Amino acid sequence: MTSHGYALDPGWRAHLRDIAVDPANVLRRAGLAEGLLQRPGARLTVADFHSLWHSLEKEAGDPYFSVRLCERARSETFSPPLFAALCSPNLLVALQRIACYKSLVAPVRFDVAETRDGVEIELGWLGPVAPPVSLVMMELMFCVTLARMGTREVIDPIEVTTTALPPLTGPYEAFLGTQVRRGPAHKMRFSKIDAARPFLTTNDALWELFEPALRVRLADLDASATTTQRVRSTLLDGLPSGSGSMEAAASRLMLSKRTLQRRLEAEGTSYQLVLRQTREALARHYLRETTLPVAEISFLLGFDEPNSLHRAFRLWTGITPDAFRRAGSTRTMRHRRAAAGA
Repeated sequence: MTSHGYALDPGWRAHLRDIAVDPANVLRRAGLAEGLLQRPGARLTVADFHSLWHSLEKEAGDPYFSVRLCERARSETFSPPLFAALCSPNLLVALQRIACYKSLVAPVRFDVAETRDGVEIELGWLGPVAPPVSLVMMELMFCVTLARMGTREVIDPIEVTTTALPPLTGPYEAFLGTQVRRGPAHKMRFSKIDAARPFLTTNDALWELFEPALRVRLADLDASATTTQRVRSTLLDGLPSGSGSMEAAASRLMLSKRTLQRRLEAEGTSYQLVLRQTREALARHYLRETTLPVAEISFLLGFDEPNSLHRAFRLWTGITPDAFRRAGSTRTMRHRRAAAGA
C-alpha cells in the first residue's frame, strides 16, 4: 500500500515465544534483517509481510500454529489496533475501531456493518496477491479472541466464510465454535446480543489520551497510497464476487469514473492494465501456492467461465494454467532435492 510499509506489531516477539518459535530463524528464512523485531519503527512492505508469515509457518512446523497463537493471546503488549479495541465499551465499537487502525500493523482492511440480526465483518487484503490461508484464518480468529478478551466470556460467531478453505477446518472450527464455510468473501457474523455485550476492559480516559496519536499515524499511512495501489486493493476484495468493473472500483473509492481514470493516467497506467496485472499475479499465486481447481481460480478472479482464464493466461504467459502449475511443481521438487543434498 505504501512505500514505507506497515509497522511491526510490538507483540510479535512475545507471540513467537509463546509458541516456542525462534524469531531469528523466522527472519532468516524470510530474508529479513536479523534484528528487525527489536528495531523501533521497523516497517514491512506487503511482500515482506507475507514472506514473514510464510517463514513463520515453516519454522513453526505446524499448519495450525495460528490457533495456538490465538489460544495464548494476551493484552499486555501495546498493539495499536488491539489497544484501540480493548478500550471500547463493546464488541461493535471495538470492531469499528479495528476497522480504523488495523492497517497500521498489517495489509488488511476490516469492513464492519450492522445488520438486522447482528454485526458482520468482512476482511479485505491490500497488495497484488492473495494472503496465505492461515493468515486469513488468523485474522478471523483475532475477531473472536478480541470478543472473548473484552467480555471474559466464551463468545462464538454465528457464521464464518472464506474464499479458500484450509486443508482441514477442524482445528479452526474447534476454536471458533462454529463451522467454516466456503464463500465469495472472508466474513464473520456475530449476534446482536454478543456485539452489544459490555467489555470489562473499557477505558475511555486511556482511549482519549492515545486516539490523537493513532489518527496521526493513520493519516501518514494513507497519504502515501497511490491510486493504483488503492485500485488493486478494491480488486482483491471485489473480484471473487464478480465486482471487477471500473464503475465498481470507482464507487468503492468514492470517486467518479472519470476522476479515477484521470488519476490512473497521471500515474502512467490504466484501469484495464491494473486489472490485468492483478489478475495475473493472483492467478500465478493460486496456481503456485494452492491446489484449487482451475475452474475455482477462474471464479476467484472474477471470470464468467473457466475458458476465459485459459485464454487470458495463455495471453499473459504463453502457456496454459495447467502447464504453469506442472512447471512450478517440478521446480519445487528440484529445489527440495538440492536442499536435501546440501
